[in-house]
Amino acid sequence: MHPVLHALSITGSMTWEIAWALILGFGLSAVVQAVVRKSTVVALLGDDRPRTLALAAGLGAASSSCSYAAVALARSLFRKGADFTAAMAFEIASTNLVVELGVILALLMGWQFTVAEFVGGPIMIVVLAVLLRLFLREALLREARAQAERGLAGSMEGHAAMDMSVRRPGSFLRRLFSPEGVTATAHVFVMEWAAILRDLVIGLLIAGAIAAWVPDAFWRSFFFEGHPLAAKLWGPLIGPLVAMASFVCSIGNVPLAVVLWKGGISFGGVVAFIFADLLILPILTIYRKYYGVRMALFLLGTFYVAIVVAGYVVEFVFGGLGLVPDQARARIPQEGVALNYTTWLNIAFLVLAAALLVRFFRTGGREMLRMMGGAPTAGHDGGEGNGTAPGSP
Repeated sequence: MHPVLHALSITGSMTWEIAWALILGFGLSAVVQAVVRKSTVVALLGDDRPRTLALAAGLGAASSSCSYAAVALARSLFRKGADFTAAMAFEIASTNLVVELGVILALLMGWQFTVAEFVGGPIMIVVLAVLLRLFLREALLREARAQAERGLAGSMEGHAAMDMSVRRPGSFLRRLFSPEGVTATAHVFVMEWAAILRDLVIGLLIAGAIAAWVPDAFWRSFFFEGHPLAAKLWGPLIGPLVAMASFVCSIGNVPLAVVLWKGGISFGGVVAFIFADLLILPILTIYRKYYGVRMALFLLGTFYVAIVVAGYVVEFVFGGLGLVPDQARARIPQEGVALNYTTWLNIAFLVLAAALLVRFFRTGGREMLRMMGGAPTAGHDGGEGNGTAPGSP
C-alpha cells in the first residue's frame, strides 16, 4: 500500500497547492460570463481579420471553459454565423489563455511558464490562422458546415448552449451585483467546476502516480537530457503526442506538466504539451462528429503544426533571453497542509466557493446540472428571461 499512499499524498498536495487559484480563475470567468451575452460574441466574430481574431482571443480568454465545453461552444458559434477561423481562435483562447491556468503554472512551475502561456498562445493562434487561410478550401468548409448543422452531440453540449448572462440594463457593476447577477455568477461558477472536475481529478491522479512510480531516469532518457540541442528540438515535437495519449485536457494536464518538466522535457516541450489539450483523442473523436472525418484530420494536422511552432518560438526566444528556469529547482508539491499563505488563501476562497454553491442550489441549479451534458439545443441560449435557471430571483 505504501506506493499507492505515496501517489495519493502527492495528488493531495498538488490539489491543496492550486485550489485557491482554480476558484479565483473560475470566479473571474463567471463574472464575465454573467454580464456578456453569447449572441454578442457571435456578432463580433464574423470574419478572420487580425482585429477579429484578436477580439476572439480576448473573449475566449475571458470566458474560460474546460476543453470539451470550449469545443462545443466553438461549434455553436460557427453554426450561428461566426467565422470558422475566429471560432477556432476563441476555442484555443478559452482553454489556453485563461487566468487560472496562468496562476497555477506560476504556483507549480514558475512565472516564466505563465509568461510563456500568454506569449505562445497568440503565436499558436496566428500560425493556425495562416494555415487555415492557405490550406482550408471552400469545399471542405462547406462540408464541415453541413456536418455541424446536423447537431450531433459531442460532450458538454448543454453546458455550451447555456447563456446565463444578465439581461437587465445598467452598468457592468450594477448588473453584476444585482440579484440576477449574483445568481448568474453562481450558476456559471458551479457549471464550470462541474465541467472540469472529472479531468482535473484524473489529471491529478495520473500526475501523482507518475511522480511516485516512474523513475526520473526514464524521463531523462526519453527527453534526451544531457543533449541540449536534441532536447530542445525533441520537446515541442513529442509534447503534444504525450498530451494526446494522456486523455487529460485543460487544467487537468498541468500537474502532469510539472512531472514532465522535472523529468527533463524542454521548456518549449512543456508549452506544447499544455497547448495540446485540444488534440486529445476524445476531442478528436468529437471533431469527427462535429465537422466530419476530413475536417477532423485537417484540424489535427494544422493544430499540431501550430502547437509545435509555438513551442519552438517559446523555446528559443525565452532561451535567448535567459528566461528559462533551472530544471534542477523544479519541485513536485508534497508538503500538504501547512500554516502558510496557501492555507489562508484556500480558506478564504473556499468560503467564497461555498457561498456561490449555496446560491446555485437555492436558485434551480440541480436542473441545470442535469441539462449540462444534454443535446446541443439544451439549456438557455439567449431566449426570454435573464438567462438563469427556473427559480432564480
